[in-house]
Amino acid sequence: MEIFLKSVAALKDETRIMILRFLDQHGALCVGDLQESFGMIQSRLSRHLKILKEAGFLRVDRRGTWAYYSIRSPMDRFRLQSIEEIRTLDIPLPPLVKSCDSEKGCIL
Repeated sequence: MEIFLKSVAALKDETRIMILRFLDQHGALCVGDLQESFGMIQSRLSRHLKILKEAGFLRVDRRGTWAYYSIRSPMDRFRLQSIEEIRTLDIPLPPLVKSCDSEKGCIL
């Protein structure tokens, strides 16, 4: 039941909903890409990503010193339906600003 409650709590924040939609739309991105795209400081963004990961929505792939976040797959029915609902929302997303390269890392 704890993971279910974490999942529900994670969805109670507009920024986290936007991050989920952004990652669903663009695929795996590093923190630098998300930071630049959302214009958000790293500590605040990292907190949102941690909450989403602990709630079972995100996976993290380590590539050298860089961490790439993406929508977790497979997902249980609740999370999958939540992502499907988020896809239907009219959410103004920022444009993707790539600051990281999988070989060179981030330029931040």
